[in-house]
Amino acid sequence: MVGGLGGRARLALTTGLAFLLSACGGGIVPPSSLSRSTPVQSSGPSRTNIPPQRYVPVRQPVAATPIAPMPAISAPGAQTAATAGVTAGPPIASLPITDDQATRALAAFRLSCPSVMRRADTSGLTRGADWQPACAAAASVRPGDARAFFASWFESVQVGDGKAFATGYYEPEIAGSHDRRPGYDVPVYGRPTDLLEADLGLFSDDLKGKKIRGRVDGRAFVPYFDRTAIEQGALANRAPVIAWAADEIEMFFLQIQGSGRLRLPDGSVMRIGYDTQNGRGYTGIGALMKARGLIGAGQTSMQGIVQWLRDHPVEGRDIMRENKSFVFFRELPSAPLGALGLAVTGGVSAAADVKFVPLGAPVFLSLDRTDATGLWVAQDTGGAIKGTNRFDTFWGAGDDARATAGGMGARGTAFLLLPVGTVARLNAGRGVPTP
Repeated sequence: MVGGLGGRARLALTTGLAFLLSACGGGIVPPSSLSRSTPVQSSGPSRTNIPPQRYVPVRQPVAATPIAPMPAISAPGAQTAATAGVTAGPPIASLPITDDQATRALAAFRLSCPSVMRRADTSGLTRGADWQPACAAAASVRPGDARAFFASWFESVQVGDGKAFATGYYEPEIAGSHDRRPGYDVPVYGRPTDLLEADLGLFSDDLKGKKIRGRVDGRAFVPYFDRTAIEQGALANRAPVIAWAADEIEMFFLQIQGSGRLRLPDGSVMRIGYDTQNGRGYTGIGALMKARGLIGAGQTSMQGIVQWLRDHPVEGRDIMRENKSFVFFRELPSAPLGALGLAVTGGVSAAADVKFVPLGAPVFLSLDRTDATGLWVAQDTGGAIKGTNRFDTFWGAGDDARATAGGMGARGTAFLLLPVGTVARLNAGRGVPTP
């Protein structure tokens, strides 16, 4: 959010400070304090029996110079990539794609092929049949030929002005327990039995593609309980508790992320992932805190935001409750899944807006930092990952992933890799000559 990791509206099911401050839908679980040895603290019961969470500083990026976008006619307010307009990008062979990036992206693309050929592309850019030649060829690419594969079967395409913004997310780990016990008293809720989803497109063609979530109250369909009501007990006998977390602040950020790991008292790990959400809009608390002057220039790091919440437990809880969105989880049997229902891969998978990027499509990001520049595959979505050339890069799990995702906020240029002939077909349909 691992979208978000299962659709990151949710897992969303996620992200760096820039993402948090800009009212994002993806996020990371930040370090609990500025000390490497201080036990996790909370506004709840004593956490002295919980292992301390190590402080992992944000990784400082190595600067890079992005490739300049191609000249293009901007279409402000475009609702899909097709209406935003597409421009032929640089030859793929000219892009600085490393052999390792190409090999890893090829593996992810192969995994996505059955979905990309079957799935309706809401971006308006491709049809399922367009992907068949590349997918057939991908099955027999020899080791070492991944770069040549992408150069042969794809063309680079710039959507709109090509100006990209990328954040980062990862699979966080927090302390948790299967059962409620001293120090573990924050419920991790599964899907409520009375939460319903309505496809509005079934009622009106004008509402096609729009869905709402809520519950039945008497004879009325009403919004589902918000975060405050849920934390005050509204879910009693309505939702299963699949686990118990040790810290409400860490659990809040894991909800923003949409998936993660619970480190159990015996040292084992329970993976949880996004199941559904209460249908309420997401509000980024970092943006609120900054606007209200609660955090100053020296407190705008991820650590500073969390430390403020811990130093002001009552006000912090009120701030968190201004984000009415609430995520419900399920236990995952394996690695986190993206919006395609497939495992996402650190350093390869990215979340994107399906109205502007076909899910399963490769994308080359040329950004102002070296670590995020490279070939990615759009395998996830996110509640706040909306609009043209907006991406959320997935970095996997562990300290390195957290250090990178925690400070990820990169700008540059995005080039989608689409089947050869896509630009000519789209522009012919619009009466636009293609060079």
